[in-house]
Amino acid sequence: MRGIVNSTFDEVISMTWPTLYIAVVLVATIRIGYLIKHKEQFIFYKEILTLVFMLYILCLFQLVTKDDLNYVTNNNFTFFKEMFRYEFGSRLFFRNIIGNVIMFVPYGFFASYYIDIKKPWVAFFIVTFASVAIEETQLAIGRIFDVDDILLNIVGGMIGYTIYALIDKISNKFPRLFKNRIFLNITTSLVFIFILFLVFWR
Repeated sequence: MRGIVNSTFDEVISMTWPTLYIAVVLVATIRIGYLIKHKEQFIFYKEILTLVFMLYILCLFQLVTKDDLNYVTNNNFTFFKEMFRYEFGSRLFFRNIIGNVIMFVPYGFFASYYIDIKKPWVAFFIVTFASVAIEETQLAIGRIFDVDDILLNIVGGMIGYTIYALIDKISNKFPRLFKNRIFLNITTSLVFIFILFLVFWR
């Protein structure tokens, strides 16, 4: 199982790392130049979060517009038809089922973070709208429309929202150290370095 997960992860990274590299260089250069010119306050952890979100959107765009990876041969408009077609634990199960869930976890989290969503139904609407838009676009460009992908994306997006909601709910109980800007900067830097390590040095 671990080999399947690593293989799938490596395949996704090999597809998206050029986009990530170019985006980091271009976006960071322009953003830093803007902050210097306009003499705006540089809050490191917020800038890193925004950069990670932008990179995520770019990678998501590349994944959903590139050659089909889910091995669905025909458009599927029947709920649960494709979802139960794959053997549990198989390579295709991880790529099509788990992959579609994980793919939308960051979207649910970041959308909730930037909009400061408090109600689940708002997150549900935003995640559903985004997933439907992706599937409609895939249908329009000659890829496969799969209604099960929408369900899986919604599950992933709502997991992301739940993570944000839990953090938001217990944030007032965090020790003051965890809210300190230096601590947040260091933590965010370590996470970002870890992401870069996964992308470029695997």
